[in-house]
Amino acid sequence: MTDFDPANFANVGPKEFAQLVKNTPESKLAEVMSGDLRGKILGEVFGRMPQLFRADRAGSTNAVIHWNITGAPDGGTDTYEVVIADGTCTVNETPQHDPRLSLTMGPVEFLKIVSGGANPVMMFMTGKLKAKGDLGLAANIANLFDIPKA
Repeated sequence: MTDFDPANFANVGPKEFAQLVKNTPESKLAEVMSGDLRGKILGEVFGRMPQLFRADRAGSTNAVIHWNITGAPDGGTDTYEVVIADGTCTVNETPQHDPRLSLTMGPVEFLKIVSGGANPVMMFMTGKLKAKGDLGLAANIANLFDIPKA
């Protein structure tokens, strides 16, 4: 699979997804993420987070993290809530708690982060990723998940 075909997105594993993101031009990723399939893609990515969560690395971490992905078709932002508590990870499509950390990024940056194709610290330093709250948690977040590398 060399072309980003969101229709088949649900049928690919994390490693294949990472490869798709890596091989797809940013302009095409932006186009797909500003269209009808955005919700399906975000739902799939966040739906996989509990399976990719590494409880062995989380230790006693308890945190609520809000992921704000800008650039929705209506001009708004999609916010997903990731709750890490007692060695488990759950995801809510509608935030229900005050976050310990709030991350804001564009849709292309989001895809690159969750597919292991970008360095979140560098993105933060260059302003492509905004973090509010517990910056120590922000710096460690990638270690809490088994992020595939393309």
